[in-house]
Amino acid sequence: MNDKRPVVAAFDFDGTLTYRDTLLPFLLRLAGWGGLLRGTLFLLPTLLGYGLRLLPNSVAKERVLRRFLAGMGEEELRCAGERYAREHLPRMVRPAALARLEWHRRQGHRCVVISASIEHYVAPWAYAAGFDDVIATCLALDGDGRVTGHYAGENCYGAEKERRLRALLGAREDFEIYAYGDSRGDRELLALADHAWYRDMPHEGN
Repeated sequence: MNDKRPVVAAFDFDGTLTYRDTLLPFLLRLAGWGGLLRGTLFLLPTLLGYGLRLLPNSVAKERVLRRFLAGMGEEELRCAGERYAREHLPRMVRPAALARLEWHRRQGHRCVVISASIEHYVAPWAYAAGFDDVIATCLALDGDGRVTGHYAGENCYGAEKERRLRALLGAREDFEIYAYGDSRGDRELLALADHAWYRDMPHEGN
């Protein structure tokens, strides 16, 4: 194998780059505590089904997105995502993850965020942090430019992460890949990599 292949570093977002899930705090800032509580009560059967593994991640999350985001104008959601990325996400990011990102950038590696979270806040944060590419869950719009709450394409989770990274890069054998993840939704991504790190960041140079 050619050891001069370009290097790609693919980072999961929630729980890998950040300390925690980022969707719930985003919804809280959109809906407020009252709206979040009402929405949670409405979604209780869905949340219980997901907790008991009776519903897959993609189905449960889409129901949550429909409840809280359906009907919003795309521009309104974009502005809310940018504000959240600027004002709140920096406090949720792991310093060790940022240090690892900077190590890759110093080597001239191509850095990619690949996340099941929605692109409206992942993308502005990631580009500001120095990532080259963002792969995230996209939301569909209706004919009036309003969010439907449905996915545009697939939820970027599990095998979809692998598929979309392959689509971005092209021939797998042309790249050396580092991958970082923390959950079962990252298994296929980690299996694709030459160097895979699960729930930890390596020391610089490893």
